[in-house]
Amino acid sequence: MMRSFDLDALRCFVLGIELGSFALAAERLNRSPSAASAQLKKLEQQCQTPLVTKVGRHLQATDAGEIVLGYARRMLQLNDEAQLTLTNNTLSGQVAFGLQEDFSEVLLPHILGMFSRAHPQLQLQSLVGRHKELFNGIQSAELDFSLGWEGPEAASYSESLAELPLHWYAPTDTHLREAILRAYPLPLVMFDSTCLIRQQATEALDRAGIPWKISFVGRSLSSLWRAVEAGLGVTVRSSFGQPSSVTSLTELPKLGRLRVCLNRSQYALNEVQQPLYDMLKQQLLQHLAYLT
Repeated sequence: MMRSFDLDALRCFVLGIELGSFALAAERLNRSPSAASAQLKKLEQQCQTPLVTKVGRHLQATDAGEIVLGYARRMLQLNDEAQLTLTNNTLSGQVAFGLQEDFSEVLLPHILGMFSRAHPQLQLQSLVGRHKELFNGIQSAELDFSLGWEGPEAASYSESLAELPLHWYAPTDTHLREAILRAYPLPLVMFDSTCLIRQQATEALDRAGIPWKISFVGRSLSSLWRAVEAGLGVTVRSSFGQPSSVTSLTELPKLGRLRVCLNRSQYALNEVQQPLYDMLKQQLLQHLAYLT
């Protein structure tokens, strides 16, 4: 008779791999480290093979662990979606939230699909925009919450989630990339002068004494990626949502980091807003753990 996997053990395993530590996973799940270790041991016994190996100070999935990880994520997603549908189906009303483009393509489809299936009576409004637009939406309370980069103006109610390093990006095409790096001054593909990332990029070049020029100003993140892919210049972003048509560069000056925040229009969200806020936060942290 085929055995059933323990969903709690699978959840602990997935979180342990994503965080690189089962002690951190135990803390996040409000369990003792020994309980988390016991769950991992039980799962490995069921699979009849080791699922993790230690690499330096972090844990990494074995080949068998990678297979289990893929299935575990799908099983947990279905379990959580079923729980949401059964326990919170009475939620109704409206939630308005915003995301910067850097995060929307990765997070938005999954969140909208899963949440709308679980809460069919709930109306969702999403705004994908630039930092200033989202900040104004929070200040005016047109948005209940938003996910984006931390700017010079701090929202009254904000939760810092992570700091992401910035990278230079150029076309994957070798000839285009080499032509751009030989150009003088260096051509840049950027947003307008109010962009926080543009300011970091030009300041880094100025400190290194590298002349530059703005060769393309985009109005959307997708237009920046397309311009880089076409060989119009280099750009700077985080690795979140990086398309396969561009590649990171190490030849240019090192860049800093930007903080990712969830901003709220009020101190406490209501019972309709909070579940979506929590889901957005969870999906962001899971994707960041996957990237690292």
